[in-house]
Amino acid sequence: MTFLPTDAKKVSIEDATVDFFNYTLNGVDTLHFDTSKKQGHPMVNAMAGLKAMNENSQLVMINHHSPEGLFPKIEANYDYSVEDLDSGDVKVVFTYKKGTQQSTDFDDNQCGGGCSH
Repeated sequence: MTFLPTDAKKVSIEDATVDFFNYTLNGVDTLHFDTSKKQGHPMVNAMAGLKAMNENSQLVMINHHSPEGLFPKIEANYDYSVEDLDSGDVKVVFTYKKGTQQSTDFDDNQCGGGCSH
């Protein structure tokens, strides 16, 4: 089970297929979702979460593997870090690259057959 802070609140994110939560982490507004149990189409939810972010927030994704197919689609506008968790899952933290003009195609949310759900 994913750790969520006590102040985490469930929020509605357009096009999401799993629950999203919002909380403050180290002073940063954070959106969080978990697709580690291979449910909910990770790329669809990542794109929905990224679309809901702003320049001063971050998105935390817990997933069963690193979403390598996602990174080339977003790297013009987002930085990300990947952390291996003790559970075997990964935690990916996305932040918006300040000073970039939004060019991410949020509708390009399919992995092209190379993903396992």
